[in-house]
Amino acid sequence: MSQRLKIYFASDQHLGAPTQEKSFPREKKFVAWLDEVKKDADAIFLLGDLFDFWFEYKTVVPKGFVRVLGKLAEIRDSGTPIYFFVGNHDLWMHDYFEKELNIPVYHKPKEFTFNDKVFLIGHGDGLGPGDKGYKRMKKVFTNPFSKWLFRWFHPDLGVKLAQYLSVKNKLISGDADVRFLGQDNEWLVLYSKRKLETKHYDYFVFGHRHLPMTIDLGQNSTYINLGDWIGYFTYGVFDGEKFELKEYKN
Repeated sequence: MSQRLKIYFASDQHLGAPTQEKSFPREKKFVAWLDEVKKDADAIFLLGDLFDFWFEYKTVVPKGFVRVLGKLAEIRDSGTPIYFFVGNHDLWMHDYFEKELNIPVYHKPKEFTFNDKVFLIGHGDGLGPGDKGYKRMKKVFTNPFSKWLFRWFHPDLGVKLAQYLSVKNKLISGDADVRFLGQDNEWLVLYSKRKLETKHYDYFVFGHRHLPMTIDLGQNSTYINLGDWIGYFTYGVFDGEKFELKEYKN
């Protein structure tokens, strides 16, 4: 890390939703953001749902997204670390990012320490109490047998079906209630408070909720939700001392 620490965080771009054509301006805007932050980024964290659907067949990945994939490759090739956490829309990501882009992929929250500040970072789906319908669905989706069955669909059929379900099913998309529910009802806030009972974290950073939030948990700990790149275009930045949520306007 450099002396002028800059760690960037972004989540929930949902590229491809509701169609690739309609999400194309969002992709260009996100690529412009990557182009801007690469100038001083010590690391970039992408916290899931970069794509509205992603499935890796043995020799095939979904068509499109050339600009964002190319920009990630350029930044990574320059030496800047990029970390990717799968979300509920791209949970079938396997090793394409790792092999092709040299970007590690995480399927669960992971702890990082920057400038003596301890972070717990993840997408956020299925954590905390409640959300039982989605948790049951996730177990089905991530079951090796389910993935094996889906792989037998021709990609033209499989991708089209998955994209349809992704847009139509609010249980999958997670955007049925993009509104603040209050600290006592925000599952990720409750999850963070429970984690504090066994270990101190300075920052909990998640996506998934599509709503920019910064909540003081007490004990010098803060919960942050990054918002999204559909309606808010928000991102997080940690400068070594403080964490801020910002809106990107280009």
